Amino acid sequence: MKHTRLGRTGLQVSRLCLGTMTFGLQCDEKTSVAIMDRAADGGITFFDTADVYPLGGTGETVGRTEEIVGRWLKGRRDRFILATKCFGRSGPARWDQGNSRKHILDAIDASLRRLGTDYVDLYQLHGPDPETPIDETLRALEDVVRAGKVRYVGCSNFVAYQVARAIGRSEALGIVRFDSVQPRYNLLFREFERELFPLCAEEGVGVIPYNPIAGGLLSGKHNPQAGPEEGSRFTLGTAAGRYQDRYWHDEMFETVEQLRPVAADAGMSLAQMAVAWVLANPVITAPIIGASRPEQLEDSLKAADTPMTPELKAHLDTLTAKYRRGDAAR
Repeated sequence: MKHTRLGRTGLQVSRLCLGTMTFGLQCDEKTSVAIMDRAADGGITFFDTADVYPLGGTGETVGRTEEIVGRWLKGRRDRFILATKCFGRSGPARWDQGNSRKHILDAIDASLRRLGTDYVDLYQLHGPDPETPIDETLRALEDVVRAGKVRYVGCSNFVAYQVARAIGRSEALGIVRFDSVQPRYNLLFREFERELFPLCAEEGVGVIPYNPIAGGLLSGKHNPQAGPEEGSRFTLGTAAGRYQDRYWHDEMFETVEQLRPVAADAGMSLAQMAVAWVLANPVITAPIIGASRPEQLEDSLKAADTPMTPELKAHLDTLTAKYRRGDAAR
């Protein structure tokens, strides 16, 4: 497994990042352990989680994923780069969410307890908080870095102007700045190529995209006539509606059918080609790959060793150009 720098930092991360949001709901702990074992065997040294995971869960399941990851990491913490996130609702009180100083300071301590470690390598804001001034948020992140609880900070689900403003305020205040972003990105959702990615390239911000196979749609296994498959993200608890809204559209199924023979001609599975396409974008640091069974990692692991020809990338760019403009179904 190749490694690369995270943005402008000196931190080396594997070219694939294991996403863990399925752990604790979509798959049980035994299966989660098998997935982490396979990822580690495949050379993945970069794991991403969040305090609100598992995906699709409720208030009763918050933190379960971090606990599973923490138990697996015991005795081998120094061999892995660990990322987690805060922002989402993690408790019953009104202040148990958002990017306020109180929530960030409470959330990092809770995550460290669940993960069984005294620091995380990358701490990310899971979303922007319009109720909290960005200066307050950045100063709180500065404090957790200075306290040794966090090594680097980043954000997820921020749009370009929000990242640019945060970087500007960090520079003005002389405090820690975002070294990574975590946006949604795949052949069926390319809008961030227009503004966010050029910003990241210019400012040296690492890009760790999620949903590289569009929640499984780009595996080609789903049948629109049969409806969402039980056990998939399209039927998963509180996340089902979100994933159906993102990807369960006739237009996207038509695109998948156009991509299917292209993958066959290239000697790849659809999922392998989808991940290889994401990796071929020079702004990308490490796509976040997820699984509910360890064998689902195989296509992504192959993609990391599959150079994409300029001709194939250009063809795929053309086939999916409408998803870059932002006027396609989503």
